[in-house]
Amino acid sequence: MTARVVLTLLGLLAAGAAPVAQRGAVVVSAAVSLTEAMQRIAQAYAAAGGDRLVLNLGASNTLARQISAGARVDVFISADEAQMDGVRDDLVPGSRVDLVANQLAIAVPSDRPRHFASARDLAQSAIRRIAIADPAAVPAGVYARAYLERIGLWATLQPKLVPVGSVRLALAAVEHGAADAAIVYRTDIAAARGAREAYAVAAEDGPRIVYPAAAVRTGPNQAGAQRLLAFLRGPESAAIFERAGFRPLR
Repeated sequence: MTARVVLTLLGLLAAGAAPVAQRGAVVVSAAVSLTEAMQRIAQAYAAAGGDRLVLNLGASNTLARQISAGARVDVFISADEAQMDGVRDDLVPGSRVDLVANQLAIAVPSDRPRHFASARDLAQSAIRRIAIADPAAVPAGVYARAYLERIGLWATLQPKLVPVGSVRLALAAVEHGAADAAIVYRTDIAAARGAREAYAVAAEDGPRIVYPAAAVRTGPNQAGAQRLLAFLRGPESAAIFERAGFRPLR
């Protein structure tokens, strides 16, 4: 990573403090599932002469709470529309755009690879602990619960579910052997070292997962926010998102 890219993993570290604005930078609060893509975009943006980006990565609900509390954030990128809707009054009118789509998948440890015929294989006795982002608050968990309820598995699997604070923590539970499986985004597994994909929920069968972005009214770098939003919608960012496994919006 170049020196122009500043990365803070507030969400993964479960820190609740808001990011600190820096002169000449654009502070971006982005869903932690965007980590690798946003790191690459920050590099590409810097190489193209863009502003220095300060990336504040975490669960979207945590980032939304920071914004509601007055955090000095220039751009918010959420993993779902609900969290963006929740901070509607804090956004710059007309700045909101939808960037990319994602889909759910089941991760298993790399040293215990499995292939599932469907999500119903999670009910097997060999699968004792299933990590999931908090289904009451974190977008990935909300999506997972909605999907499991729709296919009639939520009640069956509840005794096995281990809720955690973010989708990346769910993936980490699998990578470190604390869970036999996790329901995460497919893009998370693509970036994992100690986990593999056992099953991917087809986009047409799963929940609609869209990542919206918008400028935040309290951000000190309004001009920089608008420039970045334009770059995020451009072909270079689109190519980076697609290489990371995100799907273009149709």
